[in-house]
Amino acid sequence: MITNLQTLPNNVNLIKKELIVEVELNGKMKFDHLLNIIYQQMGMCYKLLNADVEYINGNDFGSFQLYLNATSEDFHQLEFFLNKNKLLNTTVEYVCRKYS
Repeated sequence: MITNLQTLPNNVNLIKKELIVEVELNGKMKFDHLLNIIYQQMGMCYKLLNADVEYINGNDFGSFQLYLNATSEDFHQLEFFLNKNKLLNTTVEYVCRKYS
């Protein structure tokens, strides 16, 4: 007897997760330039949750938090970019409880 088996799609990584990313600016990259790269070049939509940015002699210092809804592949691309540019970053998965 043959039973119908359900198979997982080949691209399991297409499942999106809600993430909160905190990034520390080190003065080497401008805040607005970084946000532009994330949105325009990486194609990732975000919500800016919090920003504490100071401009000293034309350099940006401080930190900010972004809310992202991204696939694992998108997130790894962002994480690689941030690490390559020596921007400290922390990520947590956002889980919202639903009450009935």
